[in-house]
Amino acid sequence: MIKKLPLFALTLMLAACGIDMPKSTQSSYETITVQNSDIVFPLKFSAKMKGQYDVIIQPQVSGQLMEIRVTEGQHVQKGDVLFVIDSRNAQLELEAAEANLLAAQATESSALLEYEGNKNLFEKGIISQFMLVNSKNAYDRAKAATSQAKAAADRARVNLGFCTIKAPVKGYIGSLDITPGTQVSPGTYLTMVSGNENMHAEFSINESFLEDRIVSSKNDKTLKEFPDVTFLMKNGAEYPLKGRITSVSGTVDRVTGSVACKATFPNPNGVLYSGVQGTIVIPLQVNNVMVIPQTAVVRLQDKSLVYKVQPDSTATAVTITAEASGNGKDVVVTSGLNVGDRIVTVGANNVQEGQQVLF
Repeated sequence: MIKKLPLFALTLMLAACGIDMPKSTQSSYETITVQNSDIVFPLKFSAKMKGQYDVIIQPQVSGQLMEIRVTEGQHVQKGDVLFVIDSRNAQLELEAAEANLLAAQATESSALLEYEGNKNLFEKGIISQFMLVNSKNAYDRAKAATSQAKAAADRARVNLGFCTIKAPVKGYIGSLDITPGTQVSPGTYLTMVSGNENMHAEFSINESFLEDRIVSSKNDKTLKEFPDVTFLMKNGAEYPLKGRITSVSGTVDRVTGSVACKATFPNPNGVLYSGVQGTIVIPLQVNNVMVIPQTAVVRLQDKSLVYKVQPDSTATAVTITAEASGNGKDVVVTSGLNVGDRIVTVGANNVQEGQQVLF
């Protein structure tokens, strides 16, 4: 019988029996009015550390390696002795060259005396000009021979010096895969000295990314004018000292389509080593863009929605395009909203289309 009663009569009956009727409810949500603002994009790029002076140590002369005076990881100063090569042959070559130099100098001295004597005799008319010219030529040849002997002696002296290999820069010794007694020659790899007083973080920026985010950014800054940059270790820890971008390649790699960059970091405590990998973070400030909280965005498959509050307080879903700001809290809206729109922020996932929103 109840089913046959008109709805109005049924309502009166339930009310007379003291039964409360369900009431429509309105939910309260946090909202904001969309405005343009400034934001800092933390641009992140994979990077690899390299010492400011990573010098490969190779011998300049051939011989037997007699001594290794350093160990792996040892810190050395510029000029410290690293390796000693057998110098006996080089010493003998130097002695022979110096003896040849003495002989050449004696010959030159005799040729000079003969030339000066013939010059006096020629002036007195005792000898012919032919004899004078011959003595002058002999003297010139003797001088040339002396110069050659001196060059040979200098070369032998340099080669003797090459038998003692010294650190060209201050830094740390790399791996040592060689032992005393090994026969070495020019081109033999001995080790590397990493001058890590300053370290270079090498990274690459994609060409399209460079154009979209940097060249066309509204702050009109170039890479070289960027502020201090940060280096994040592989474990996520932040290196305490800031760096500066010091090098930007003027060309785009045809294979990778990227531009090579380099940021320099001070390394007074030797914390950074060559080969350390991590992330370069460049703070790029962009002005006058539409920034909204990430909590306002509802992900629906491949779409990003926000709930816009209409003048009658009802919520309407609108599709937007946005990109992450990098700070983990906000997104930058590039289309779908206008300045002055009011949107739901906290609790947007619970809003239904057409629902009245209190704020």
